[in-house]
Amino acid sequence: MGTTEKDTSRQMLCVIIALAPALIMAVYNFGARAFILTAVCILASVLFEFLFAKTTKRENTISDLSAVVTGLLLAYNLPPTLPYWMAVIGCFVAIVIVKMLFGGRGQNFANPAITARIVLLVSFATPMSTWAVAGERFLSAADVTTGATPLMQFASEELSTLPPSNLEMFIGNIGGSLGETSAAALLIGGIFLIVKKVISPTIPVAFIGTVFVFTWALGFDPVFHILAGGVMLGAIFMATDPVTSPKTTAGKIIFGIGCGFLTVVIRIYGTYPEGVSFAILLMNILTPHIDSLTTRKSRRTEEGGAA
Repeated sequence: MGTTEKDTSRQMLCVIIALAPALIMAVYNFGARAFILTAVCILASVLFEFLFAKTTKRENTISDLSAVVTGLLLAYNLPPTLPYWMAVIGCFVAIVIVKMLFGGRGQNFANPAITARIVLLVSFATPMSTWAVAGERFLSAADVTTGATPLMQFASEELSTLPPSNLEMFIGNIGGSLGETSAAALLIGGIFLIVKKVISPTIPVAFIGTVFVFTWALGFDPVFHILAGGVMLGAIFMATDPVTSPKTTAGKIIFGIGCGFLTVVIRIYGTYPEGVSFAILLMNILTPHIDSLTTRKSRRTEEGGAA
């Protein structure tokens, strides 16, 4: 195992540890099926990467744990009621199409889990929009009572029930995707990654700060929009992907602001109640241009200062 792979596996292990509190909350909220769905996504992701490397006679990289992280993140973006076979299709999209066909580790143009979630959302709109009620722990999806997420309640005027309080959303006693419900659990994981220097706080702060400012400017509760949906999960664990986010500090700020702005625009004016995945994917596509722009500007500044 080379130094680079050792570094990658260390970082991925830190991410797995940081994601553990959110999994604990998911199992607490939704029961054993949340754990099984997560396990299915991890196993399928690792298996697809192993089989692709075996088939194409490439070096096998499953020991770097990046496939495990991709499976975890994809599971966290899925409803706990999603059929397992659909989740496996998402793993195929993430690992084979987005990651391995573009060259493997470090070569993908977009976050694999984010892209897979969007493909599943477009392909299986109803199952991807069916949400279990928090606190009703279940093993079979057929036995679950479904309800609306806070963002669905916000977006629909026909719902008679009020959205949960900000405190309930912070703790995580709400419906939603498997790993996005508890802002507290995600925040604990994010602080751990910052302390371990696995991620920089620049993108999460710019992302979350922009959501706060724009929703406040539009007359909505900014705390609600930070705690509801996938803002915390996306800002801390997905927008910070080192492969698909800018390298310079200025680029990270631009990237985070762009993610936050697009999230608010899609949520408030779009047809989808959630905009995080689309926002991150769009900014992933712009990352090479942001890097090019900020690197040239930084170089000119240095040359000007040295003159």
